[in-house]
Amino acid sequence: MELFRIKRDIPFMKHALIFNAISFLTFAAAVFFLFTKGLHYSIEFTGGTVVEVAYAQAADLVKTRETVEKMGFGEIQVSKFGSSRDVMIRLPVHKTLKQTEVVDRVFTELCSAESGTVTRVQQISEKGEAISKQVCATAAGANPVTLSRSEVVGPSVGAELAEDAAKALLVTVIGIMVYLAFRFEWKFAVAGIIANLHDVVIILGFFAYFQWEFSLSVLAAVLAVLGYSVNESVVIFDRVREAFRKYRKLNTHEVIDHAITSTMSRTIITHGCTQLMVLSMLIFGGQTLHYFAVALTIGILFGIYSSVFVAAAIAMWLGVKREDLVKVPLNKEDPDDPNAGAVV
Repeated sequence: MELFRIKRDIPFMKHALIFNAISFLTFAAAVFFLFTKGLHYSIEFTGGTVVEVAYAQAADLVKTRETVEKMGFGEIQVSKFGSSRDVMIRLPVHKTLKQTEVVDRVFTELCSAESGTVTRVQQISEKGEAISKQVCATAAGANPVTLSRSEVVGPSVGAELAEDAAKALLVTVIGIMVYLAFRFEWKFAVAGIIANLHDVVIILGFFAYFQWEFSLSVLAAVLAVLGYSVNESVVIFDRVREAFRKYRKLNTHEVIDHAITSTMSRTIITHGCTQLMVLSMLIFGGQTLHYFAVALTIGILFGIYSSVFVAAAIAMWLGVKREDLVKVPLNKEDPDDPNAGAVV
């Protein structure tokens, strides 16, 4: 399926050096921000405080999130669990306040948002012990919100899990290189991996520079981009191999130009449809999917760029040629080559 067909090949490789220089500067800037600013990790990585509250009516998550965000605790997570009235709020570790002080302030603010006042009452536990409990009550005597539970939680992504994830990523990278080397040629394997890592590092660089929250959902988006970018590179590499077989008189950069130009319609359709879905998540997905969609958007845009101007160009700089992909006996014409000339 094609939206359009370009009759003349666009000379992408003529400007490959300029685009590679831009890629290198962008990559270097991303690495610089990663080392100087670092990533702003979410609660899954750093741990924090969990506050569970129960509303008398169905909870309004938007209102709850806005109320807590005004308190300036940083990046928070607000979600429903159990019934529609139960809400769980995850807060990052506070440098100066104790957990009890954080919980008291949050519950007081939530109570005030429901036109209530917090008071402390003494209750007897099941073990017969006297405990102090916070109660939110309105002037009419109603309890619009109740504090169900609060506790300090550790990071859900511990050091061991992070180490295992790094090992899995390394195995994935090696597997991609082996696949590309067997299917095409080792030069394509090196070019493809450099392009993929280029995309991943630039995504992380954006999150480091703007100090966006780096959560598990963002990590999932980064891994998704890694596979997504490989697919685009494989399509172009496959078309390069076909062009080497068909057009014997074309040199390497002309073959790559033809391969990229001939896949442009497919690229626009594929990435355009994917980006529409990602934009819908970005606009309508709410706070939970916001940074996930942002990471995918950056990855898709740079994935297109890296497949054309990074992977293909690096393969050309590494000296890929027709003989690397098409084995033809010496002094014999390729019968599948329409430009090889007639045999007399």
